[in-house]
Amino acid sequence: MNVIVVGAGIAGLSTAWSLVKAGHSVSIVEQGPIPNPLAASGDHHRIIRRAYRAGTGYGRLITEAYQAWDEMWADLGESHLDARGFVCISREPGDEAEEYREGLEEGNFPFDLLEPEAAAQRWPFLEAGSFRYAYFSTEGGALHCRKIASGLAKWLRTNGANVYENSKVVEIDEETGHIVLESGETMQADRIVVAAGAWVLKLFPELDGELKTYRTALAYVEPPADLKAAWQAAPVVLDIGGTVDGYVIPPSGGAGMKFGSGLHRVPTSDADWNRDPVPGEGEAIRNLFSPPIARIDEYEVTEVVTCAYTFTADEKFMAYEKGRCLIVSACSGHGYKFGAAVGRRVAAAIGDGDIAGLKAWLRAEVA
Repeated sequence: MNVIVVGAGIAGLSTAWSLVKAGHSVSIVEQGPIPNPLAASGDHHRIIRRAYRAGTGYGRLITEAYQAWDEMWADLGESHLDARGFVCISREPGDEAEEYREGLEEGNFPFDLLEPEAAAQRWPFLEAGSFRYAYFSTEGGALHCRKIASGLAKWLRTNGANVYENSKVVEIDEETGHIVLESGETMQADRIVVAAGAWVLKLFPELDGELKTYRTALAYVEPPADLKAAWQAAPVVLDIGGTVDGYVIPPSGGAGMKFGSGLHRVPTSDADWNRDPVPGEGEAIRNLFSPPIARIDEYEVTEVVTCAYTFTADEKFMAYEKGRCLIVSACSGHGYKFGAAVGRRVAAAIGDGDIAGLKAWLRAEVA
């Protein structure tokens, strides 16, 4: 089967990888370079972990995600996972960190529970009096996004796929399988997979009621000199507790340390809107992390990176079929860690036609 994949983020690249392995003729078309720094999966790193709220279903699927990544590492010839583990810090009863702990317990995933003093002794960047408890799991870390994208693009070219960079798709005829590029060139396929992330609404505006786009930003920081060694050896901080929805990725894979928060997002109708950082934005993000991070004013903001994400109302993945076209949205920030598994599942559905089964899996409605 001749398949065009629109979008070379993690979902598109992984789908193309799986389609090639299944024997299909594949072209992948990306509006920018690969990796595209404007894409949600174009930043340096993203978190992978087993912690999910109890009952969401994604805790059951994460084992498949790890298996898919292992298959990819074998094909690429190297792993792009820094498996340094993760820590969560609970500051209020029932906060997200506590919900994640309950999810680990539901899945029988092991973790170490630490009292505040013990946690601050182990990780001296924490302020002991500011949280209830912390817990650590070895089963998590940082995925190196840009290295994964570059590696997959190289693998695809080596294995016979057509990889088109800086080729923006402006029109799709889902009934005929015909696409038009901004240059005026056209392409034809038996099936089209659209994994365009936050840009999907430009191609399929009818999904606006189901998908919402947000503009967010991440702050890269330089920690105080006497804490650099501690951060270099630290696990990923999955959640700092309270209502901040904050995470920290320590220096990893040659990239700097970053702070990100679910509070720092703004709804937008355009994925290209306001992508330049605004004055003081990095410091505003950084300051959300105190407490439980001690001496927050000593962390120097070195760069602010903006992102655009799509979300469904319940922050689950979705698929939408229209004619020869299958649109896949790896919704919200949690999408990256499932990227390799999503690609395998989408490719399988293209092959066997079980789109209903794909939709159920994407929504974590099946084991």
